[in-house]
Amino acid sequence: MKELIKKLSDMRGVSGFEYRLSDKIKELFSAYSDEVYTDKLGNVIAVKRCGKPCAKKVMIEAHCDEIGLMVKDIDKNGFITFVCIGGVDTRILPALEVIVHGKRDILGIIGAKPPHLQSAEEGKKSVKIEDMAIDVGLDYDEVIELVSIGDSITLPQSVGDLGGQFSGKSLDDRASIAALIAVFKNLQKVKLDVDVYATVAVQEEIGSRGAKTASYAIEPDIAVAVDVCHAITPDNSYNAFELGSGCIISVGPNIHPKLQKRLSKTAKDYNIKTALDVAGGSTGTDGWAIQVSRNGIPTAVLSIPLKYMHTCVETLMISDVEAVASLLTFFIQNLDENLEEWLCY
Repeated sequence: MKELIKKLSDMRGVSGFEYRLSDKIKELFSAYSDEVYTDKLGNVIAVKRCGKPCAKKVMIEAHCDEIGLMVKDIDKNGFITFVCIGGVDTRILPALEVIVHGKRDILGIIGAKPPHLQSAEEGKKSVKIEDMAIDVGLDYDEVIELVSIGDSITLPQSVGDLGGQFSGKSLDDRASIAALIAVFKNLQKVKLDVDVYATVAVQEEIGSRGAKTASYAIEPDIAVAVDVCHAITPDNSYNAFELGSGCIISVGPNIHPKLQKRLSKTAKDYNIKTALDVAGGSTGTDGWAIQVSRNGIPTAVLSIPLKYMHTCVETLMISDVEAVASLLTFFIQNLDENLEEWLCY
């Protein structure tokens, strides 16, 4: 599992540029699927069929896009200005290493004004994005030969092993993709009563666009979105979970209550470690987009606790990812065609 998560974390595809990794994700699913395809928006969809006519459809979903930057302009000195794609915390950007995806990948750094040269007032404030630029160590003519306005820019990879934890970029939500791949691997030789669709959605970070279109096209009978939630850090314990808490199951109006209870019971039956996350409105995941697709889809949300979300040092426990995969595996293999009976209020 760790190697799979690392492989997915190393891939680079900010929202709108997921084509850079879609073929790689298709390849990871191909050994365990009856069919893998990419839809018109770029969602990767893997299908495992039970072989029964008119079988019920179950969709498990995670998103593949990551936050990042995009080239806005190139000045006469070859410095690259940029805009953010997704919820980038601009406080982390000064002095950060980046990769500019031009005609070839180019290493760059986001320059910062040294503290020696800052005024007392400047030292009290965060640097504004319009005051930052990327230095790739090339002059103007060399830069414009390789880089174009609109090229994507990704953040650096992190340290990997961190004690008993794992740290990397874009674990939101590549760790969840790893869980989905593990589910398909676990179900490879299991006789099922339902068809299973694993949807790796695009553009979640800018509005759950891939989940909307994929849910509409697949029209599943039930769906489970997998994402990350906040883990406890030195500066925050509110609405957060300890790493190692297992699979976090959401409860609230975004969640079908019978589906949540069935998942919780499955976890109890198979001794899978879980905790409940109370969400009074939207879960902030693709779960909402899926829930309101067409005439409504019974939806649940499972999450992996993650420290330092939307930075290049996102950190998790591998055991929590494994808990999500185990719960989904046992949940799916125990489903039959009588979904409506236990879903009814």
